[in-house]
Amino acid sequence: MTRGEHHRIHAQDRVQRNRLRVAQEAARLMSEHGIRDFHHAKLKAAERLGIQDAQALPRNDEIEQALREHQRLFHPDSQPQLLRERREAAIEAMRFLRAFEPRLVGTVLDGTADAHSAVCLHVFSDDPDAPTLFLQEHGVPVETQTRRLRTGRDEQTEYPVLLFAADALPFDLTVLPRDALRQAPLDRIDEKPMRRASLPMVEILLAEDELAANEISDFERKLATALR
Repeated sequence: MTRGEHHRIHAQDRVQRNRLRVAQEAARLMSEHGIRDFHHAKLKAAERLGIQDAQALPRNDEIEQALREHQRLFHPDSQPQLLRERREAAIEAMRFLRAFEPRLVGTVLDGTADAHSAVCLHVFSDDPDAPTLFLQEHGVPVETQTRRLRTGRDEQTEYPVLLFAADALPFDLTVLPRDALRQAPLDRIDEKPMRRASLPMVEILLAEDELAANEISDFERKLATALR
């Protein structure tokens, strides 16, 4: 191996190590400080680590993988419980909002929700004011904002966002036209159509959560008995 090849391989290894360090620090920031924007998290992580090489900035999917690993290592009990609570709340909200054909999106769907996570739903109405009026008629105080979502590689569209709390949990509803049921906006992680789940799909997810929790409890009881 020539000296040049050795330096090139060493430089590549250093970049890969730094990408991993930035991804892990970004995951920690997201988990502990509630940062939800991947780009912001990795820039802040790189700054904290003193890493200025743009090649050392991980992709969003690398950060998501690091976040899952961080939760598995540091929050093995609390994070699954927080996730289940939010999926239960999502089911209740989706039943309540069934007239607007709600779809669950975001961290509560992908399984990385934690104490900082809102229950994020897409609701559909050709009258963008209808969901707001529906909530107000049922005595739900609503804060309104707007959000830009990517509807194509080079296209962004602004949609109304409704924020409220129920049973101490934050909810985040994006109001889209009904034809948006056919084509989801692009995901911030992989730029593919955003993953969304209907009420029956979320009910299946929750049932799977409960089954997994029961299996773990059974295993722990058997292990405790064996160790006596």
